[in-house]
Amino acid sequence: MAVTLTYPGVYIEEIPSGVRTITGVATSITAFIGRALRGPTDDPITLNSFGDFERIFGGLWVDSAMSFAVRDFFLNGGSQAIVVRLHKTAAAATLNLPTGAVAPNDKLALVAASVGEWGNKLSAAVDYKTKNTADTNLFNLTLVDSGTGVIEKHLNVSLDTASPRFVPRVLEQASALVSPTKDVGGNYVVPNTRPTEVTTTATAASGSDGSTLTQTQFTGAGLETAKKGLFALEKADLFNILCIPPYKTDSNADDSVVSAAAAYCEKRRAFMLVDACAEWVKKDDAKAAANASSLPTSSKNAALFFPRLRQPNPLLENQIQDFASCGAVAGVFARTDAQRGVWKAPAGLEATLVGVPQLSVSLTDGEIGELNPLGINCLKTVPGAGRVIWGARTLQGNDILASEWKYIPVRRMALFLEESLYRGTQWVVFEPNDEPLWAQIRLNLGAFMQSLFRQGAFQGKTPREAYFVKCDRETTTQDDINRGVVNIVVGFAPLKPAEFVVIKLQQMAGQIEA
Repeated sequence: MAVTLTYPGVYIEEIPSGVRTITGVATSITAFIGRALRGPTDDPITLNSFGDFERIFGGLWVDSAMSFAVRDFFLNGGSQAIVVRLHKTAAAATLNLPTGAVAPNDKLALVAASVGEWGNKLSAAVDYKTKNTADTNLFNLTLVDSGTGVIEKHLNVSLDTASPRFVPRVLEQASALVSPTKDVGGNYVVPNTRPTEVTTTATAASGSDGSTLTQTQFTGAGLETAKKGLFALEKADLFNILCIPPYKTDSNADDSVVSAAAAYCEKRRAFMLVDACAEWVKKDDAKAAANASSLPTSSKNAALFFPRLRQPNPLLENQIQDFASCGAVAGVFARTDAQRGVWKAPAGLEATLVGVPQLSVSLTDGEIGELNPLGINCLKTVPGAGRVIWGARTLQGNDILASEWKYIPVRRMALFLEESLYRGTQWVVFEPNDEPLWAQIRLNLGAFMQSLFRQGAFQGKTPREAYFVKCDRETTTQDDINRGVVNIVVGFAPLKPAEFVVIKLQQMAGQIEA
């Protein structure tokens, strides 16, 4: 704001520099969608460790491939995950605390905080040792989850709707185990008299885990509008990688779900990891699927990894089973991003798969040489290194397609730049569209690209060879200005992985001294 000159003297005025720092977005926040033992449904929950998953979603479960994928993600270096729990016809357990009144429906009805059989292990105890024993509306409520040992004590709760300790409001805001019951009008249902001093267990078998998921729970009619299923991720600000572990009884995912998820990733500037089919038990199975163009998607924002992981299942006395690879691969992506940057291919001897003693199919170099040109990334065993990722191609990485988005690091680098620049240029909206604005844009975007160049993110010896930022009369014409449009052109020279290393050896002939 300009200083008003009113008296003779020296005036100080601060002038903005026009520098608006662009911060690069995260690159490895991984979203998982599938079944879980407990926890919120159709709601993206951010987790920072597998301990968070155990606390909120109940940990490993035999019927949930997602739970093992989340475990492998954090085990292999993942730092932040977003989990969306889905279910099919699951039910929440109920607890009916009797009041001793004559009316049969005069009871305090509670439901488990989320659907699932876990709620059948809930119990509630009531006592009258309150701060005011003369108040017949007051009581103490103790909730116990015998499955986990969690105990909640809600003291001096009341049936009085005017009380700040009105029991439904207290439970709704403070309880992680139960929720109050509401009628069709959305009003709390409470009894006329307080519950009796007894211990009540959940109604037998009232909680249910439901059945195996189908395509309907992911992309069914109305889910996109309601922001449920796959589209529950609309409620998440940012995710970079998407995993939908196998959920069908045949240990696969529906092709239609994978295809829709890949399309959604393109919309959200994210990358999807696709698991190999359970029926691929040898190299020829994968090769035939690729040659027949029967892969679920050919999106440039997706990559497929073969074979599956062979690991002990701690829930079945460590029996060896085959598991989806997406979680472990996503963890390697996150680890590589943290150590080297998103421009480094998440493959090679450094891309080891932790907690993976075997692979479901053992591949030779020759067999990998047949699958790699088809855009199928292979996992292999390397003596001394263990199980590693040995491929870095997108599903447009088939040599026949000649796509510019052939390689995973190139595509993910572009997505990183797009998201970072999108978020970092929001301040431009409604600014005067003329040379001063264009100069600020060039300054800020150029500083961001230069910082990446110095980290080794681009090809080239000089900034001129590595990137450019254009925003001037050449990119934005007077017609654009009249329509309120400013055009910014950003180019970069991507680093492409050294997929084939050729060492030439020559036998030296006898040298003649001069």
